[in-house]
Amino acid sequence: MLTVNNLYCERDERVLFQNLDFSVAEGEAWQIQGSNGSGKTTLLRILCGLNDEFTGEILWRGIEQRKARQDFNREVFYLGHAPAINKALTAKENLSWYCASRGLTNTDQIKTVLNSFNLYGYEDMPCYLMSAGQQRRVSLARMLLSQAMLWMLDEPFTALDKQGVLELEVLLSEHAKTGGSIILTTHHNLQMDYPLQSIDLDALAGLVAA
Repeated sequence: MLTVNNLYCERDERVLFQNLDFSVAEGEAWQIQGSNGSGKTTLLRILCGLNDEFTGEILWRGIEQRKARQDFNREVFYLGHAPAINKALTAKENLSWYCASRGLTNTDQIKTVLNSFNLYGYEDMPCYLMSAGQQRRVSLARMLLSQAMLWMLDEPFTALDKQGVLELEVLLSEHAKTGGSIILTTHHNLQMDYPLQSIDLDALAGLVAA
């Protein structure tokens, strides 16, 4: 699905990683690990096509990512640090706008998806009246509507309570079990019922320094 060859990136004259090679197949879950400042978010943004300050090759289904941009954007869901919602809009309005922006027609599923994130009764509440955890749930709800095969998630557990963390871990496992793929960063000790592969940027930095 996603193949990375000889990826190199530096920031502020410091090499974050080099000679980075890996391949993500359907049904695989990957965690990018590393200390603060090791380049986890940078790597994720590079993989999503949001950062072009690198050398190397990124292929999507065997085609150079830049040349497969339309298919890549359709099949990938990216969640960054920020909730990526309009707080002046309601939860339902945010998800309706998201579906329209991606040309999705499954708007009849919005209420069901919100319910699955324990937002029953909050559909018509402006997001600015919600807690940080509820706002995160609205943002995550886009994930289920996206119909994307590959989920790229940057610290997705931020602001979630214990129950929310458990529920998200189940969703991630189910996505992988049904053939979807995941690449995520998190400081949370994952308890997924699914094999997890990892990329340790601290170890790569050690190799660079050596």
